[in-house]
Amino acid sequence: MSTYNGYNEETVLNIRHWTETLFSFTSTRTDSFRYENGQFTMMGLEVDGKPLVRAYSMVSPNYDETLEWFSIKVPDGPLTSRLQHIKEGDRILVSKKPVGTLIVDNLMPGRTLYLLSTGTGLAPFLSIIRDPNTYERFERVVLVHGCRIIAELAYGELITRDLPMHEYIGDEVREKLIYYPTVTREPFENRGRITDLITSGKLFTDIGQPELSSQHDRVMLCGNPELISDMRTILEDRGFEEGTSGVPAQYVIEKAFVEK
Repeated sequence: MSTYNGYNEETVLNIRHWTETLFSFTSTRTDSFRYENGQFTMMGLEVDGKPLVRAYSMVSPNYDETLEWFSIKVPDGPLTSRLQHIKEGDRILVSKKPVGTLIVDNLMPGRTLYLLSTGTGLAPFLSIIRDPNTYERFERVVLVHGCRIIAELAYGELITRDLPMHEYIGDEVREKLIYYPTVTREPFENRGRITDLITSGKLFTDIGQPELSSQHDRVMLCGNPELISDMRTILEDRGFEEGTSGVPAQYVIEKAFVEK
């Protein structure tokens, strides 16, 4: 593989296929690649002598020695139709410039941080819930992950089993993190779309928290366009304002969601 300005070459270390439509993998990490938890970068493959890349959030927290990626499989997707077949030892391209709005510094101080995600939109939040700074900033962190079926609720064991036992942040996780997985197409302890669970109040009843308040709560959104659009309306109806880099507010969204 030839090198390109603006990209690091990394080596695939291991791959996990969660379902027929979801997979994740880890890669090496060039020492000079620095990012803030919640950010994304352009990642992909060399195809026909050119970089074929898409926006991917880093699953791994920024203190890990390796990088982790979480992707859908699209049969005719230009990139994922190829990426889903990678093997250990294969090479990928990773842009040297991480970007993105899903960082806690883009939010004003608050009591509870809500991380609302669908599908692979979970990825940036997996780095955020492993960031000690997240727990210093907020009294409670609520991670909501919505999928169609139970098998798509990837990383559940990491969140419920591994993180509470984590050497450095385990105490904070046990005390402050609430994980709320929900599905729409199968019987499960939590059923329904995230927006419906919020507007009906069921989410807050289930987790024992008050309904959303722009005074005390802060929200990050990453997922399908419908979630982003509907939640933006719900939040702004309740007085939430959108934050950007340099102008913190009550909620932020990630616009660069991977679809192919």
